[in-house]
Amino acid sequence: MAEPILPNLSTAAPVSIEGSAAEQLRQLIEANKTQAGQLEDLARNLGVAKPTVPARLDIFHQYIGVFLAAFLVAIIATPIMRRLAIANGIVDKPDEARKLHKFPIAYMGGVGVYLGIVAGILFSYLAPVHGLMTFHSTTHVDGEGAVMRVPLSILGGLTIIMLVGLLDDVLNISPWQKIGGQLLAAAFLAMEDVGTKVALQVLAPVGALLHNPTLRWDIPLPFEIPLFGSHVPVDVVYWTGTTIIAVFVLGACNATNLIDGLDGLSSGVTAIASGGLLMVSLWLAAQDSGQLDSARVVLCLALLGACMGFLPHNFNPAVIFLGDCGSLLLGFATIVIVITLGEQGRTDLVLAGLIIYAIPIIDTTLAIIRRKLSRKRISDADDEHLHHMFKRALGVKGAVFSLYALGIGFAALGVWLAMSRARVTYAITMVFVLFIGVIAIKVARRKAFEMQVAEKYGMNGAGGTGGAGGTPAPVAAGGANGSAAPVAAQGPSV
Repeated sequence: MAEPILPNLSTAAPVSIEGSAAEQLRQLIEANKTQAGQLEDLARNLGVAKPTVPARLDIFHQYIGVFLAAFLVAIIATPIMRRLAIANGIVDKPDEARKLHKFPIAYMGGVGVYLGIVAGILFSYLAPVHGLMTFHSTTHVDGEGAVMRVPLSILGGLTIIMLVGLLDDVLNISPWQKIGGQLLAAAFLAMEDVGTKVALQVLAPVGALLHNPTLRWDIPLPFEIPLFGSHVPVDVVYWTGTTIIAVFVLGACNATNLIDGLDGLSSGVTAIASGGLLMVSLWLAAQDSGQLDSARVVLCLALLGACMGFLPHNFNPAVIFLGDCGSLLLGFATIVIVITLGEQGRTDLVLAGLIIYAIPIIDTTLAIIRRKLSRKRISDADDEHLHHMFKRALGVKGAVFSLYALGIGFAALGVWLAMSRARVTYAITMVFVLFIGVIAIKVARRKAFEMQVAEKYGMNGAGGTGGAGGTPAPVAAGGANGSAAPVAAQGPSV
């Protein structure tokens, strides 16, 4: 009779544990390592393959066709949209106050981006037909063994947002109508449970405290009502997630619209963010984290490809603009990817996604703060956005490349946070955001600060001196001949 390949682990002598707790722990670790090595040797001798985790690069190669389809359609469709826009008078006319271009520029670039994104998604749907793409190996399949595709609710939401923006570009619809369309797109997501678990991790302590981890209740009614019967189901996680989806969609769509002020800025920043989100998505797919792993990778590649296909036409000097049609679309597509990171209730991954797309969020937050401090309406336009300040200091291309660099920095921080969950990442991110925020507010409010100081110390610009120090009049903020300019010139450059 042949000798056994390995000693029988079940009859092995128990490990003798003596000494301090640290020594006992060390002995247990060594014993486990020994047994793990024996099991690997046994599997190898028996010809049993060791389970392998797919590499992120391998998964990327499987889905690369999505990127190419989106890129090719966007780069071809964009000049077609330009000709249609010019033929129908859908152009952005110069405005001396805020707009930098000297000649009318065509809108409808967003339609080209939309067609690119949809082409990438459809390419994944038709994978069994053309055979140019294979889905990664996963245990999360439907009843027929198929990998989950991009949900139709996301396609519907993308279409609604594109059409609402296009109507605004053509007919100049009211802000409330645009908000209504954005909320309708958000409702599409909630109807198919896309992102509704985004708050699960935050609400988990509340569920534990109430001894109800799911935070679901059936509230009895004294009478029956249609659709509900005698009980009303209450799902706190679902309705909280639905509210967050609505807020995120509104915020992201309008934040992306606000940064669309320089040639190539919005599409380039979105491309960088989609690249960062792609890295996180590939990491989750390699871990087989959930049903939306494949759909998330497809969305990232479709968005990245469409942005890269549009960018050559939009980079300075631009021949076509995104318009509201495109800027709202890019914001929606990005935030959809972000909220799908919370599919398994991982709120920390959603936070990482928001950090990856931090530039529009920071710019919008600063705009709200700035206008509140100036006692203006939030909807009032100004020229103190981040891209305006960078443009005044560095020119259009310098501003765009600088904001690209900031976007890469935030994307790296977000990817690091998603993969490590290290406290140091939170700290670095907080310092980074607050540093940019304080500088931006300081620059935007510099004139107001100077006026406050001038009024407090009697520098009324009338030619008198201010206080006992005998400060000369030329330093005053705003004399009769408008001599405030020297004060501004002395301040720090943007």
